[in-house]
Amino acid sequence: MTFQIIPAIDLKDGRCVRLKQGQSHRETVYSHEPVEVARDFQNRGAKRLHVIDLDGAFGGKPANLDIVKNICRSVDMTVEVGGGIRSINTIELILQAGAKYAILGTAACEDPRLVTEAAELYPGRIIVGIDARDGYAAVRGWVEGTKIRAVELAKRMRDVGIQEIIFTDIARDGMLSGPNLEALVEMTSLGVNVIASGGVSTTKDIKDIVRLAKPDIIGAIIGQALYTNQFTLEEAIQASGSG
Repeated sequence: MTFQIIPAIDLKDGRCVRLKQGQSHRETVYSHEPVEVARDFQNRGAKRLHVIDLDGAFGGKPANLDIVKNICRSVDMTVEVGGGIRSINTIELILQAGAKYAILGTAACEDPRLVTEAAELYPGRIIVGIDARDGYAAVRGWVEGTKIRAVELAKRMRDVGIQEIIFTDIARDGMLSGPNLEALVEMTSLGVNVIASGGVSTTKDIKDIVRLAKPDIIGAIIGQALYTNQFTLEEAIQASGSG
């Protein structure tokens, strides 16, 4: 599988924003037109797009579904969507909106039966987002910690049929401090595909992740670095060797 650079759009109050370490009060607004941001990413070479409904993540149900629909209708990229997806009905809404993948986060910790059912109903279309703080999973928009180690949660998800995991180190997210390569290494060789997220600030960071990529790490989600012009999407794709 070709390593993919996956640009991120985080939605809050209908706008495209970025948060530092997932904290809602540390918000920067980058665009009031998220559909245009998605189109721009596509025009610059992205094949896949990561969309998170932050209002949904904090509130427990999607709040920007119309924008998600408009994004999916406006681009030819593969779109993955997360944020507040905690029922089969909501998964159906997300997939019907045009998303290729629905991302479950909090539900993976709090309602593993939902994950099992979703994986059976929509094989290959359910991604689990594992967000870790100090090695332990966090839930509800990263507000609450758990006593479940991220690696153990990944193994559980694999065992119920999940084929793909997004791993985020919360301390690195939005901080441009570099990815947590040691934690990524822990997530490899579990028999599940892993997408790295959080901390990428240079094209060297991308190359470092790519060096870890075989056999399990299949891509990297990049947000803050693109929005603050640390490098271009084209440079990121080139650095990954997938251009």
